[in-house]
Amino acid sequence: MALRDQAISRGALIACIIVFFITTLCGCGNDMVVKGKERTTIGIVNIIVDDSSIMEPKYPDIQYRVIWGNVVWGLVLSETVIAPIYFFGFSMFEPVGEKKI
Repeated sequence: MALRDQAISRGALIACIIVFFITTLCGCGNDMVVKGKERTTIGIVNIIVDDSSIMEPKYPDIQYRVIWGNVVWGLVLSETVIAPIYFFGFSMFEPVGEKKI
């Protein structure tokens, strides 16, 4: 019985490590250089400080997309208070290139 319990706990540990590494890969936006200037990830706090609406990001000529990994992490870690402030406030959208007009 002890060997079986050891194998189960070892399997659970390996599964937790695999899940941890997979979840670290989804999230984290990338900065991008567009027109010779570095554009960083932005969030709701960045947008509000610039007196813009959420639908009009910081740079209107840059195309942004939602970082879904950060949205998931913000929801999962919502009880920590600090994690959602970071994920939603400063790292919710990432630049993907110039906006095509």
